[in-house]
Amino acid sequence: MNISSSDTITAIATAPGAGGVGIVRISGPMAVSIAETICATELQPRHAHYARFRDSQGESIDDGIVLYFPAPHSFTGEDVVELQGHGSPVMLQQLVACSCALGARPARPGEFSERAFLNGRLDLAQAEAIADLIAAADTRAARAARRSLDGVFSRKVDEIARNLLHLRVHVEAAIDFADEPLETLGGHAVRVGLADACERLGGLLVEAERGRKLRDGLHAVLIGPPNAGKSSLLNALAGSDRAIVTDIAGTTRDTLHEVIRLDGLELTLVDTAGLREGGDAIEREGMRRARAELERADLALVVLDANDIDAGRAAVDTVTAAQVLWIHNKADLLPEIPADEPDRIHVSAKTGIGLDHLHARLREISGIGSESVAGEFTARARHVEALQRAATHSGNALTELEHEYLELAAEELRLAHNALGEITGQVTADEMLGHIFSTFCIGK
Repeated sequence: MNISSSDTITAIATAPGAGGVGIVRISGPMAVSIAETICATELQPRHAHYARFRDSQGESIDDGIVLYFPAPHSFTGEDVVELQGHGSPVMLQQLVACSCALGARPARPGEFSERAFLNGRLDLAQAEAIADLIAAADTRAARAARRSLDGVFSRKVDEIARNLLHLRVHVEAAIDFADEPLETLGGHAVRVGLADACERLGGLLVEAERGRKLRDGLHAVLIGPPNAGKSSLLNALAGSDRAIVTDIAGTTRDTLHEVIRLDGLELTLVDTAGLREGGDAIEREGMRRARAELERADLALVVLDANDIDAGRAAVDTVTAAQVLWIHNKADLLPEIPADEPDRIHVSAKTGIGLDHLHARLREISGIGSESVAGEFTARARHVEALQRAATHSGNALTELEHEYLELAAEELRLAHNALGEITGQVTADEMLGHIFSTFCIGK
């Protein structure tokens, strides 16, 4: 795909605020003429030019370095010019205004990356990795995002997609020979190839889910009966008094979100209203919100009083979540602390007993661990969902092949291939592109 917009766009490409250096980026067919007018300098490709930047009245704005990257060998695939001056927001805005006066327009959020995608410089997963790299909170996340930007994830997706396409072509060719047994048309090789694709999809799905958690963190909800110590546990994990703690049942009436980092794991903790029968109208609304949080949580941390684990147990026995970890709080008051189990941990939010074990268990549940994994890459929720659909359709195709329902198998393979295409942008709705790139920085 080689799509070039007739518009020339411009934006500040450096972070908001004052700095030592600021960059204004211009991309499009008029980029060179606009920059040469501002700089009064004839630009040579990939040469650093020192120039004085002037407005339409000839007044000096700033001085700095100008770089020109001709199409198609630029970030966007179009002619791109970067004006690198001092990092004064006022002067940078003047340069943008001057560029617009000469024929450019302000870039939309993510429009530079969008053009890179449309012009074939990046696929969609790589373009999203740019935003992930910018937002990376630690070295490990940055390295994983860099691998996605380098195409590690995309190549794995493309390889499976090519195999599925090859299998689909084979199956559709066999449809024209309906009178022949499938085995005489290479049916065994198709089944073996599809089974291998299903296995590889399963492995990639595990990697992508780990990459999603590395990017988004783990969404955990603290749930339990009143006075079990949910808010105290949140404060202990956060290392500060974020939640109000009292002996009065029903103190927490709304959800409280706190983002913390545990040895490289970003954990979004949600404190919720205690679950019990009754309560006033406000408390009942808090309990409704608590259950709503559970529906989108990766993990439910069910907090019970270790001294009376049956108190309020009925209210939390109906908890449903992707995964549940039972936490017996106030363990410091027990005469003897029982041994922990994989799904059950004894802690004391007050004294810190068991918190290290809880940290380790949370890292284990996340699938991230404390050490980097070779080839680790970032992924997004939409990538995971697309891989899940591809795996489901591939499994369905394998079942249809077993019954020699070739038309149904071919359709399932088509759906699986399209699901993978959504990840890299081979099959993408325009409205989906608009949503993805609107979350980017304006200068990207």
